[in-house]
Amino acid sequence: MVLPYGKQSIDDSDIEAVAAVMRGDWLTTGPVVDAFEDDVAKVAAVEHRAVSVTSGTAALHTAYAALELQPGDQVITTPLTFFATATCAMWQGAEIVFADVSADTGNLDPESVAQKITERTKVIAGVDYAGHPIDAPALKKLAHDNGALLLEDAAHSIAGSLNGVPVGSLADITTFSFFPTKNLTTAEGGAVVSPDAGLVDRARLFKGIGYERKPELMDEHGGWYYEVTSMGLNYRLPDVLAALGSNQMKRLGQFKTRRQEITDRYNDGLAGIDELILPAHREGASPMWHLYPLRIQDGRRRELFDHLREGGIGVQVNYIPVHHQPLFQQLGHTKGSCPVAETYAEQEISLPMFPDLTDAQVDQVIDLVRGFVGA
Repeated sequence: MVLPYGKQSIDDSDIEAVAAVMRGDWLTTGPVVDAFEDDVAKVAAVEHRAVSVTSGTAALHTAYAALELQPGDQVITTPLTFFATATCAMWQGAEIVFADVSADTGNLDPESVAQKITERTKVIAGVDYAGHPIDAPALKKLAHDNGALLLEDAAHSIAGSLNGVPVGSLADITTFSFFPTKNLTTAEGGAVVSPDAGLVDRARLFKGIGYERKPELMDEHGGWYYEVTSMGLNYRLPDVLAALGSNQMKRLGQFKTRRQEITDRYNDGLAGIDELILPAHREGASPMWHLYPLRIQDGRRRELFDHLREGGIGVQVNYIPVHHQPLFQQLGHTKGSCPVAETYAEQEISLPMFPDLTDAQVDQVIDLVRGFVGA
C-alpha cells in the first residue's frame, strides 16, 4: 500500500453533517452555504461574508473578475504555482508577467516584482507556497504605490497568519481551495474573501451567474422578477459540500497543530544533511503547512523520487514552473527568465503531509531519505 503525499481527514461527524443536509430541504443555495461562508470569514478575520465557490480555480477566476481585469491589463505572478493562478487571469483577458521567487520560501519576491511593474499592472498575485504566507506588506505596498491591487492565492494556507494578521486579511482579495489534499475539504470547493465590500459584492454576483433578485424590484414587478446585470458563471457551492466544510472547520486548529508537528519531526530527522534544504519559516509567520517541500541539491531529485515511490511513499513535485508549459512558451515566455524559481522547482520533492499521518510513517519517510543520501 502506497503512503499518499496528501489525503483528506474525514470522521463520522463529517459524514453525519453531510447526511443531515441530504435529509433536509436544501441541497444547494440554502442556509448551510451561508453558515459556511460565515465560518470562512471568521477564520480570515474579514467583516464581509466569504463567497463560496466550486473549486480553488473557480475562486481565482471569481476574484479576477471581481478585480475587473480587462484585456491589456497585466498580472504579475509567480511561476512556482499550479497554473490556474495564471490562466484564470487570462480568461479575463489579462497578460501574465512572471516574477521570480525568494530562495528561502519559494514565495513571490518583492524585489523581482518591483522590476516587472509597468503602468499596465493591475494585479500582483502572490501564492502562499506550501502554506507559508507571502510577504504581503511589501507586495501590497508595491501594488498600491503603482495603482494595482494584491491578490493572495491562499490555496495552501487557510488558518495561517503573518505578524498576527490572519491569511484572508493580508491582501486586497484572497482565494482559498478546499480540494481533498488541502488543509480542510469540501470535496471540491473554494472561497473568496476581502475586506472590501465592493469586491465581495462583485465576486458574489459573478459566481451567481451575474443575475440579481432585488427586493424593491420584486415588489414592483412580482416575486419572480430578476435582472441580469453582468456576465457571470454558475460557481455556486452546494449545501451538501458546505456542510462538510463547516464541520471540518471545527477541527481546523487540530489540523494545523498536527501539520506543524509533522513538519517539526521531518525537520529534526533530516537536519544537518548537506545535500538537503529544509522548508524555511520566516520570523512572524505562522504557516499552515500544506506541503513539506524538501529540496535536494545534488541533481538527484528524480532518483530520490523514484527511490521513495519504490519504497511505498507517494511523493509529489510542486510544481513544474508555469512558464515552462507549452501554452506559455507559445505566448513568448522563456525558460531561464526566473532562475530562482526554476532552481527551486528542479530540486523540490513534496513529502507526505496530512493530519492522519502517524509518527511512525513520518519516521519511515525520514529513514528512506536518509538512506538514499547516505546519512
